[in-house]
Amino acid sequence: MARRRQTVTIKHVAADAGVSLQTVSRVINKEPNVRPEMKLRVQESIDRLGYVPSIAAQRMSGSRSYLILALNDRERTIADWRERQGTDWVDQMLLGGMLTCAEYGYRMIIELVDTHSDHIERELLGAIAALQPDGVILTPPHSENPLIITLLENHQISFARIGSLTAGPGFALTMDDERAARLATEHLIALGHRRIGFIAGSLEYELSTWRVDGWRAAMAAAGLETTGLLAQGDFSFASGKLAAHHLLDRDAPASAIIASNDRMALATLEAGRERGIDVPRDLSLISFDDTPIVRFTHPPLTAIVQPIAEVAARAVELIIADQAGRDVPDTPTVVPASLVLRNSTAAPRRR
Repeated sequence: MARRRQTVTIKHVAADAGVSLQTVSRVINKEPNVRPEMKLRVQESIDRLGYVPSIAAQRMSGSRSYLILALNDRERTIADWRERQGTDWVDQMLLGGMLTCAEYGYRMIIELVDTHSDHIERELLGAIAALQPDGVILTPPHSENPLIITLLENHQISFARIGSLTAGPGFALTMDDERAARLATEHLIALGHRRIGFIAGSLEYELSTWRVDGWRAAMAAAGLETTGLLAQGDFSFASGKLAAHHLLDRDAPASAIIASNDRMALATLEAGRERGIDVPRDLSLISFDDTPIVRFTHPPLTAIVQPIAEVAARAVELIIADQAGRDVPDTPTVVPASLVLRNSTAAPRRR
């Protein structure tokens, strides 16, 4: 019968490196004020012995769980998964969040919670009791929910609020949606468009208002009117199609449209085709998000690229820094979006 391999513990690492248990613990937990040569010495012993930190042991030995919990909207996330329309918000959040957690010896878990549920407090308290997370990442619309924010603050849990600049506790992070909408609008203005329509997202999301503000600001700076050029959507395909009809059925239709997410942009593309409108010859179109599907449409869509992975990574770093007692910013963290040009925008046709 094969002998079971002896489990390598922190004591073995300390003995091999010739340092104290506390020093090994500080290196493993990436705590500040550890000399570089000491970090190297301990890491060499860890690599040589094949030591793997045990989260269970870490949780028993101190107050940390080494878990970060990300809360996403249940209803919208499940709808996205079931409809399989190419949205990848959760994928990108996990990409940035999980990889960054791994760098610091943490783990990331995602939970789906319905902001509109009467049981949201019970659901959230149940997750906190079961997981005892060191920190929580809130995504819209949770990042603007006062009940969730107050609950986390009362439990003294570090948390980050993605897509919210509302004053209050937690680390606020934004992709500067107002600037992103200005970038999109200014690109169309530079091409010669004067009637630029905008399809807004759900008013439940604070960022929807920022995007409208950015569009209005760019139009005003160019001396262009916005009357009759704003249509309200809710991020769904159906709402995008209704909004596109509204903008294209006017006596003086929009020559360009900016949609607040990819799904509504695809709906606009379909609405135009039903009318025999060619993109970009007759209508220029820009989308937000830049999920994979818009790169394979005909034509591929010019889009605002949201750095979701980078924002999630930054949120994790802020929570871990706060846990370690390091200095953290008291102002919002901005990870700016960018505009990628493809084949859906062109100079307007002369009529």
